[in-house]
Amino acid sequence: MKQIALDLGLASGPTLDGYFAGPNEAALRHLQIGVGATVRSPVPTYLWGEAGSGKTHLLKSVREALREQGAVAGWMDASVLEPPEFHEGWSVVLLDDVHLYTAVQQQAAFNWFVNALAPKTGLPRWVLAAGQVPPADLQLREDLRTRLGWGHIFALQVLGESERRAVLRQQADARGIFLRDEVVDFVLNRFSRDMGSLIQLLDELDRYALQKQRAVTIPLVKSMLENE
Repeated sequence: MKQIALDLGLASGPTLDGYFAGPNEAALRHLQIGVGATVRSPVPTYLWGEAGSGKTHLLKSVREALREQGAVAGWMDASVLEPPEFHEGWSVVLLDDVHLYTAVQQQAAFNWFVNALAPKTGLPRWVLAAGQVPPADLQLREDLRTRLGWGHIFALQVLGESERRAVLRQQADARGIFLRDEVVDFVLNRFSRDMGSLIQLLDELDRYALQKQRAVTIPLVKSMLENE
């Protein structure tokens, strides 16, 4: 069977409300307070955890929530090879996958950080960053590493088996998909357990089931893998 290329791009539209917090409730609540505040604290926030713990989902959710408020965020992840200069119009700086930053990206991140906390105009901006390891273990230039580590730090945990099942069912219900237990078992046993990948797979299944006008069953999943 063919494997699906699961592109977790920006079009997936993650939201804070759509994040199943589980053991990460404190981090979610912190971000909700930050997004809802009229004046945001200048103290930076750093999220860390292994792949699949929801770091990127949370950063993109914050960006989307602020966009809905009319605010603009500066965004950088490892794919941004030529980062722009800091923009005074940004109300927040979002730095994703900092553990992968090149020397050029580290320089830009440091510049953004300094300008966010001491801007030429207006109040200090919120800096929200994420990486796979705690700040002390980041292999980055020291002035950036120490700045990432002096604020609020949250260690995110990957969801357990029962929590993954709950999220899949919640997301399936939101799409009007009925998932039988055997389908959930099949998916969890044969695909990446990263929640972003699982949700993307669910989107693919939803599209394929509508195209074929069939219910989501194990044969349908196999058919999609063989033909997509």
